[in-house]
Amino acid sequence: MKKSLNLLLAGVTSLGLSLGAYAEDYITLASTTSTENSGLFASILPKFEDATGIQVRVVAVGTGQAFEIARRGDADSLLVHDTTGEERFVENGFATERADVMYNDFVLIGPAGDPANISQAQSAREAFAAIAEAEAPFASRGDDSGTNRAELRHWKHAGVDPDGDWYRELGSGMGPTLNTAAAMGAYVMSDRATWVAFGNRQDLKLLFEGDKVLFNQYGSLLLSSEKHPHLKHEMASKWHSWLLSAEGQQAISDFRVSGQQLFFPNAK
Repeated sequence: MKKSLNLLLAGVTSLGLSLGAYAEDYITLASTTSTENSGLFASILPKFEDATGIQVRVVAVGTGQAFEIARRGDADSLLVHDTTGEERFVENGFATERADVMYNDFVLIGPAGDPANISQAQSAREAFAAIAEAEAPFASRGDDSGTNRAELRHWKHAGVDPDGDWYRELGSGMGPTLNTAAAMGAYVMSDRATWVAFGNRQDLKLLFEGDKVLFNQYGSLLLSSEKHPHLKHEMASKWHSWLLSAEGQQAISDFRVSGQQLFFPNAK
C-alpha cells in the first residue's frame, strides 16, 4: 500500500513538473491588428507550434503600442509594420536585429458614390489632396499604429494638414475604424489584408490602389537581452528564425482569404 502511494505521488509530481514545463513553452508576441484580424496568425501559428513545440500568444495592438509594450519588456518578440520606427528601435538599443518578413499594401476605401472622385486619381498624393479639397469625411485610426503613421505621411506628401470636422481621429483599431467609416460613409485608408477580411462593408468600396508609395512592409525584431534579460530570448529567436525560413515563408504565402493572397513573403 505504501509503495503504491509513493508511486502515485511520484507520478503526480512528475506530471506536475511536466505540465509546468509545458506551460512555459510560449512566447508573448506584440504585433499589429492587421496580422491578427486578417486571420494570418490563426493560419501560421499552429504550423510554428507543430515545428517547435512553442506557443505564440499574440497581443494585437497598433504598432506604436506594440513598440511601447516591447520597450517595457512586456513582450518577448515584435512583429510590426513601420520600418523607420523599427530601425530607430534597433538604434536605440531595444532590439538587436530587424528583418523583413513579408509585405502587402495599403488601399483607400470610400463610399461607392466617391464624392472626392479619388478613383480617377493618378497617385496617392492626388487622392489624398482630393479628399481634403472636397472636405469629404475621412475616418483616421488616430492610434499611432503603423497604418496611422503611414496615413499621416501621405497627408504630408499631399501638402495637407488634415483638420476640421471632415477629419475624424478615432483612436481605434483597423476593424473598428472600418466599421465607423461604413456607418459614416467616410473615406479611410486600410491595409489590404484587413479590408479583404472585413465583412461589414455596407456602401464602402475599394476606390484607389496600386501606387508604389502604398507599399506596406512588415518586420520581425529580436529584442535586446541586455535591456531585458528576463525575456524568453531563445524561444523568441526560434520564432524569428522560423518566420525567415523556407517553411515560415511558405506558410505566409499559403495564407488566403476568399482565394486571395494577403501577405507576400520577402525575407532576405
